[in-house]
Amino acid sequence: MADDTGTGRAFPNQIDGTTPSAPASTPSDAPGFVPELATQPVTDLVDLGQSLYVQAEMFLTSMLRPWNAYQLAIALGLWALAHILRALLGPPIRNWMGTREGWPKWRMRILVVVHQRLRPIFFVMLLWIAVVVMREVTWPSRSYILGIIATLATAWIVVVFATRLIRSIFLRRTVRYGAWAYVTLHVLGLTSDAARLLDRAALEAGEFRISLLLVVQAVVILGVLIAVARFFTSTTSKRIQSNEDISPSMRVLIVKMLQISFYGIAFYIGVKAIGIDLTGLAVLSGAIGVGLGFGLQKVVSNLVSGVIILLDKSIKPGDVISLGETFGWINTLGARYASVVTRDGKEYLIPNEDLITNQVVNWSHSDDFVRLDIFFGTAYGDDPHEVRKLAIDAAKGVDRVLSFKAPVCHIVGFGDSSVDYILRFWIRDPTQGLTNIRGNVYLALWDAFSENNISIPFPQREVKMLGGEMPSAPD
Repeated sequence: MADDTGTGRAFPNQIDGTTPSAPASTPSDAPGFVPELATQPVTDLVDLGQSLYVQAEMFLTSMLRPWNAYQLAIALGLWALAHILRALLGPPIRNWMGTREGWPKWRMRILVVVHQRLRPIFFVMLLWIAVVVMREVTWPSRSYILGIIATLATAWIVVVFATRLIRSIFLRRTVRYGAWAYVTLHVLGLTSDAARLLDRAALEAGEFRISLLLVVQAVVILGVLIAVARFFTSTTSKRIQSNEDISPSMRVLIVKMLQISFYGIAFYIGVKAIGIDLTGLAVLSGAIGVGLGFGLQKVVSNLVSGVIILLDKSIKPGDVISLGETFGWINTLGARYASVVTRDGKEYLIPNEDLITNQVVNWSHSDDFVRLDIFFGTAYGDDPHEVRKLAIDAAKGVDRVLSFKAPVCHIVGFGDSSVDYILRFWIRDPTQGLTNIRGNVYLALWDAFSENNISIPFPQREVKMLGGEMPSAPD
């Protein structure tokens, strides 16, 4: 710890760099055995642990000094004062936030995060005020501990706000805790010692060596790069999805390609930054690729089918399709499946391979115009010319039926009890449903026929009893 002159580090390095020799009981006559090399990692760890123990003992001893104890007491008092300020000012700030109608969502999210961190924010502000005041009225060494606490608290608050940009909760917590640990070690001057300790805790097998330091670096670097790649991917995807000049299928394809590119670049840069050589993985990756090719044929087939669908634009988000008994519109196109939402609210996840190999009816592939047919019959005593005219006029009066593509009505046959007709009409919004428009046209036909005395016959049967008289009706 620093003395009353205010100089020195918080935790001075006590490592002298010497390496203890091997124990006398080591079998030095064994062939190929070198005592110094065999005991080097163990002795280094012991030496470093003793150094850290000495520094921790010096820190605890320094806390017994009056001014250091006073500074800790001042920090605890400022924390209690920050808690009181949070209790007093938190509700009014919350009420003020509720009146901010019309503000952008990003600004409201910042306010919510700030409101959740009011206590540490007040604590940091009070700490720096106390540090400035004490440096003006007393010696710098008597505010040294407060300065360290203020620096650590400020760095931790900055880390909290910076990691809020990471959406993944697991990744956010990993980066946050890692950044807190690094900042703490850096402020206390223990970065090099911690790095040496983590580097010496390693597993070695021939030329292969992996240490805890390498694992920590990999987690931090890859976490940051993946978070940056995810941020750029989401931002670019929103702009592409809002561009009306690009077709929906091309938007999906571009977004997928950007995701693969950004995450691939992030992984490659992270691995190279850590220092891992990827050339040795070429043979292994080839063998793994062959195994995956046989074991994941369906998955690969669906992935390739999804790319083909996006390229040939046969199906795109918003199209109305029929596949077997499934009728609905495409909600999303994924890498493995397509999401089809039906009129009854069910969402079917259809594999991309089925959309390629099976017969699919795309009601809105080239345009939105769809022709619908309905069948009906009238009695033989009704004039067919008048029936056709009434049917066409009834269809024209229904909403969603197109007028510039005039409905037509034709006789298709003479049935057992009725003259059979077909009524054809066009719509341009199949996403609004087909059954409902057919029902509306049938209802319009019913009203028109009722007003003009056109009858709709139905089969009638007469039953005769053979071998006796008809039974008389009961009284």
